[in-house]
Amino acid sequence: MNLGRTAKLVAQAFDTALVEAGGTLPVWLTLLSVKSSKLANQRELAGMIGIQGATLTHHLNGMEAQGLLTRRRDPVNRRVHLVELTEAGEAMFETLRKAALAFDKRLRVGLSDDRLAEFAQVLATLRANVES
Repeated sequence: MNLGRTAKLVAQAFDTALVEAGGTLPVWLTLLSVKSSKLANQRELAGMIGIQGATLTHHLNGMEAQGLLTRRRDPVNRRVHLVELTEAGEAMFETLRKAALAFDKRLRVGLSDDRLAEFAQVLATLRANVES
């Protein structure tokens, strides 16, 4: 219960920080995924973000309408759309990156590197226990 409540509270606070910076969590995750993989296709992006293709298409449509990204057909496989950030998308990425870093810094106040490493190990063990 404590883990669930804390995760929900942290997620809500992070989303609020992104909204205050002019974005949303889906926009941030999409920009981050596109930025970290050169010319990613939509199927790969959906997998990276952990959402269904139809949900990603909805987000990409909105982000394309805002001028944050472009989609074009892959010349090798015309059924695949390649996604790239525009200048506006790069600028939004930087804005949201700064907000994410500031949030992370605020979240980690009072926690040493050793405690954070131990916490990461505990989370990994919890995930492994659930997945097995």
